[in-house]
Amino acid sequence: MTDIRPRLGRKPAGMPAKYCRTRGRRAGAAWIGTPAGGLVLLIVGTLTLRLLFAAGIGLGIDESYMVAAGREWQLSYFDHPPLAWWLCWAAARLAGSDAATVVRLPFIALFALSTVLMYWVTAALFNKRAGLAAAAVLNAVPVLGLTSATWVLPDGPLMTALLGAVACLTRALPAQGRAAWGWWLATGICAGLALSSKYSAVLTILGALMFLASEPVSRPWLWRPQPYLAALAAVIMFLPSLIWNAQHGWVSFAFQGGRAGGHFFPFGAAAALAGAALYLLPWIWLPLIGCGIDALRRGPADRNRWLLPCLAAPPILFFTAISLWSRTLPHWTAPGYLMLVPLLGDAIARRWSGSRRIRRVVIATGMFVVFGTGIFVAAVRCDWLGTVLAHFPSAQDPTMAVVDWTPLRDELAERGLLDQPGLVVGATRWLDAGKIDYALGGRVQVLCLCADPHEYGIITPLADYAGADMLIIALHTRAGEITTRFGSFFQSIEVLAPAMLLYNGHPALTLPLYLAHRLRPIDAGGARHP
Repeated sequence: MTDIRPRLGRKPAGMPAKYCRTRGRRAGAAWIGTPAGGLVLLIVGTLTLRLLFAAGIGLGIDESYMVAAGREWQLSYFDHPPLAWWLCWAAARLAGSDAATVVRLPFIALFALSTVLMYWVTAALFNKRAGLAAAAVLNAVPVLGLTSATWVLPDGPLMTALLGAVACLTRALPAQGRAAWGWWLATGICAGLALSSKYSAVLTILGALMFLASEPVSRPWLWRPQPYLAALAAVIMFLPSLIWNAQHGWVSFAFQGGRAGGHFFPFGAAAALAGAALYLLPWIWLPLIGCGIDALRRGPADRNRWLLPCLAAPPILFFTAISLWSRTLPHWTAPGYLMLVPLLGDAIARRWSGSRRIRRVVIATGMFVVFGTGIFVAAVRCDWLGTVLAHFPSAQDPTMAVVDWTPLRDELAERGLLDQPGLVVGATRWLDAGKIDYALGGRVQVLCLCADPHEYGIITPLADYAGADMLIIALHTRAGEITTRFGSFFQSIEVLAPAMLLYNGHPALTLPLYLAHRLRPIDAGGARHP
């Protein structure tokens, strides 16, 4: 039968053009009201806000370190697996610039993909309305939708890869024949990308195994070859990190494993949970926990819900337990809470039309995040917080962490220090080394005069620069301290006038400078030979 319905945008014979335009507008408005239309609006709106956020502030401490220390491409790196490092390296090479917005672009784009994947996962487990709600929650959580979604950190690629793995897994479980092989292979590739972003991805993978072992309908997959193909694909994707670590004495694994040591902290778990609540927003964190407990109570009988706490529990429980005897950071548990977001999305979707309070909370949360981000950017750009804190000598301005030290390059160049043959720059902490190295734009080699140089111990080891003169840039130090700490490293050390960094026309940071002559030989183990 011939379709006689008028096509959108084409005027049927005898029908007024005004009527067609009105009908088209109504169709467009109706589509925007669908979950797919809402998802597009969410992505476009939040993508625009993140681009403004990325352009409004400089690189943070960890970001500066990753961009600067990652200028030299490697199979992997000291702190983390290579994926995030490769992304900012590629962006800088393609654009010919390592400006903050440029190196952040891949991470912003990846989070747009994460939003789509969250929608797909939740829609597959529940429905499309729940998918849209989960995507909105994902964008509203600061530690997921702001820092991991914008900054040059391993967490952004990790979130995308984990959601990709779950999206593929939800399609692999009911698949048959060739489709099953394809979906399981895709699951393994995404799992390998997650491992290549951050080692802690192994905890979520263990959660997937826990689900397969505990859910009766899915358990037979453990005796089929497809999951083992997925495991092989994950290992292959992770090979660059394994090869690099084998070449460097497994230093990255030793570093990450060594962070779990320390003394017993009886309130460590409470502090870790409180930190997670703060990073996630307390009124989101508490419902996430409640939804996770409800899914655990239902058990494997509710197959779709059971998958999510299985994936969420290992990261949350592991790092919360570790916090009892070691210092942990709240964002380490974020991948676990990420897996609970679909449950909260389903809860919101089911109660949306019947609860005015939920609608108000969702709208207020969005406004809080948008305005809070705007206030933070304004504090950095206008430096009003620094102006206030200038009246308190002992106070430190937290916004200075996202202010680039790029004026340092011009000041050192004016003094002729950057043109001295063979001169290298030394920092006393790896995090200062990253800020300095990024500011100098790779013009001179930057070394780290400390026991824990991180990536700088790999790319610019002190032992390779014996006999060199070094410009030491040491934040918050005095001449006597530098002489005491490093006098035996050099033949002599002279004090130079400090570098004053201006921000918005007034002094923002003072960097003490010391010119050290002829670095004495240092062996690979760090021993000095006067």
